[in-house]
Parts: sequence; structure tokens; C-alpha cells
Amino acid sequence: MGKVAVVTGGSRGIGRAIAIKLGQNGFDVGIVATRGEENYPETVKIFRESGISVQWFCGDIGSSGDRQRIIQEIVASFGRIDLLVNNAGVAPKIRGDLLTMTEESFDYVVGTNAKGTMFMCQQVANQMLKQERSGRKRGTIINISSCSSQVVSINRGEYCISKAGVSMITKLFAARLASEGILVFEVRPGVIATDMTDGVQEKYNRLIDSGAFPIARWGYPEDVANAVNLFAQDEILYSTGSVIDVDGGFHLRQL
Repeated sequence: MGKVAVVTGGSRGIGRAIAIKLGQNGFDVGIVATRGEENYPETVKIFRESGISVQWFCGDIGSSGDRQRIIQEIVASFGRIDLLVNNAGVAPKIRGDLLTMTEESFDYVVGTNAKGTMFMCQQVANQMLKQERSGRKRGTIINISSCSSQVVSINRGEYCISKAGVSMITKLFAARLASEGILVFEVRPGVIATDMTDGVQEKYNRLIDSGAFPIARWGYPEDVANAVNLFAQDEILYSTGSVIDVDGGFHLRQL
């Protein structure tokens, strides 16, 4: 058995692309999703045809009980965890003005995106500390945030807050775990073509056409997967808390 990667939200979109890339590069992959693999026949077919070693684990990372059970099941199946990719995330069910945002929507989004990420980091870090080193580091944690961690969207404030939280979670765990040989990184996607952005294609097409993105195209899940794979390997060993913006240069300020 090779190194073990856990990818939350790995059933589709960015998470699926990450799982495929890691699997192709030698990782055994544990997919964490809210629903069973029978609900994602296309994903299962892709994994099977790619010859990737993958197992499926169901649960809600926003639930303490589910998180504990998922980690226990993964360790029971694989024996260890070498890499955690915190990719699972949700958007507000309804986009609304900041002045009308509900507490229920805030709790739903922040509970998964920030709280879920925070405590997945905590639980997996504690598991990694129990393990023998495999390779040149004890483990790696990669958090998938968003350009929304820095760019305001007043019709989905809860999402921006949750992703800003992910950025700080990355820094906190990077500082805490560096001496333990566990490296923590952040990958910050911009406008990526997934089902989450299906409903706002027209808006983002206009932004791309207007020159808002120096690399004038949509991003693809594979672009994010390539960045994750870079951090996942054993080549980057004197960095932690680092960020890769996968946003076509959108983060650049220009006069």
C-alpha cells in the first residue's frame, strides 16, 4: 500500500479532479462525501477506468460525530493518513443581500466550510502524530479556500467569511505543526467551471471578457488539482502556510 490521501468533497468537481490526480501519482485515495458512491456513477466509472485505488466514506464534515467516525473508518481501512485535502464546501442555498442574510444560512455555510475544515485538520493532525514518518515529512494538510477569502461578495457574505476562516485555519495549523514535520498549505481557486458556478456563468463570462482576469479564461478543476499535487509531493519541504492562487491572476492589483 502506498501513501494515503483523504479528499473531502471528492465525489465531483474540484474534489474529483484532485482525487484522480493524486491517485495517478501513487496515492491510495479515501473519498469523503455526504452520499454513497452509488449516487455518482460517472465518478465511479472514471476511478475504475483510471485504475485508481479508492475507497468511499460517507458523512458530513460539519458533524462532530461523522468526522470522528469517518477518520476511524479510514484508518481502519488504510492503516494511516499521509495527506488530507480539505476540499468539501457549500455555498449559500440562496444568495441574498448582507442586510437580509439569515443566521441559519450563516451557520450552514460556516459550519461546513470553516468549522468542518478546522476540526478535520485537528483530528487528522492528531492521527498523523501517532504514525511513523513515511517519506521526508510526517504528513501534509492542504486546505482549499477561495478568492472569496479576500474579495467581497455582498450577496454571499457567509461564504466569504467561511473562506477567510479557512485561510486563517491554514496559518494556525501551519504554525502549530511545523515542528512536528506536518506541512500545511492553502490552494485558493478563483472562477472554476463546476456545478457550483453553473448558475452564474453569464456574470463570470462578462468579467472574463472585460479583462478582469489576466489569464482570460475559466479555470478548470484540473488546474486546482495540479496545484494540490505540487504541495502533496515531497519536493516542497522548506515552506509551510504557503498559498497558491489558482485564479488566472485575478488577485493581482493593477493600475
